[in-house]
Amino acid sequence: MISSFATAFPTISGVHQLPRSLLHRHRKMSTTNKSAADERAGAEIVYGAEECHRQSVELLQELGFPKGVMPLQNLEECGRVRETGFVWMKQKAPYEHFFVNTGTRVSYAAEVTAYVEKSRMKRMTGIKSRQMFLWVPIAEMSLEEPAASKITFKTPMGIGKSFPVTAFMTDEEKNKYLLEKGN
Repeated sequence: MISSFATAFPTISGVHQLPRSLLHRHRKMSTTNKSAADERAGAEIVYGAEECHRQSVELLQELGFPKGVMPLQNLEECGRVRETGFVWMKQKAPYEHFFVNTGTRVSYAAEVTAYVEKSRMKRMTGIKSRQMFLWVPIAEMSLEEPAASKITFKTPMGIGKSFPVTAFMTDEEKNKYLLEKGN
């Protein structure tokens, strides 16, 4: 009996040949995997809950985001490659958080990665938001300039949703923000 694989792909010297489209996809995936391993080269890495929490808060503040926008728990490892903007944060286990001010449930995987620049995190992995009955991946978050009064979250398809920046602020940040806004 001839298998469906054997009939679908012809042989040359008894070796099955994949179509160019599949062969190209395989090559592309293997180079992507290689670059994924190399993207952490030259990174500044910290370990331990206290150091990781401190570094993640500093990163969010440096980028202009409020402290509460990524409430990761039990961080074990955080890293940053300043040359490329690649960052990652590993926690002991996945974590779900409900943002009361936006009415949104967000799931954080054991590892969250992104490429960062001022007022923007892009190519994010490990973050999903519950919308209706579906978990939707979040690929980007950015602050609207110049006032930075809203944070926009986007899916890999580019569909976005904006929320007031105050929805993700700690009480201390919110008081300071409202005082500055009033002046």
